[in-house]
Amino acid sequence: MTNKLKIPHDAFVFVGDGRKALFLRNEGDEKFPNLKTERVFEDDNPPTHEQGTDRPGHLGKAMGSGRRSAVEPADWHDLNEHRFAKTVAGAMERLMREKKAPALVIVAPPRTLADVRSALHADVAALVIAEINKDLTRHPVGEIEKHLTGG
Repeated sequence: MTNKLKIPHDAFVFVGDGRKALFLRNEGDEKFPNLKTERVFEDDNPPTHEQGTDRPGHLGKAMGSGRRSAVEPADWHDLNEHRFAKTVAGAMERLMREKKAPALVIVAPPRTLADVRSALHADVAALVIAEINKDLTRHPVGEIEKHLTGG
């Protein structure tokens, strides 16, 4: 990242994927950020084969074909990741309002980024100063800070 992201004092950084989310708050300032973990959410989301035991459904015979068609089985893991992103977006909104945070940075892989973005209400969405398409959930906070600020 060539240009340094300026994260205001008390701004939040949401770092998440479909199973884990970190809410970080900048206790420093724009020049010398100091991200601290405010909350951590983890979802126990086992692979689909451990969640869904139903066999795929079938539709009746298609007109004139004499054949039945299978219905795509549910991807429970995928559905849970979408649900988790919406849940943590709601928690992020409450925290942003409660702490009267001035800004929000969202760091997530593309699908989670889209889920979080679509789940935010307009008042919190207006506070988003950057969206970074990257999965940094398994990195220590110090590395996340360096990645965001180019430091």
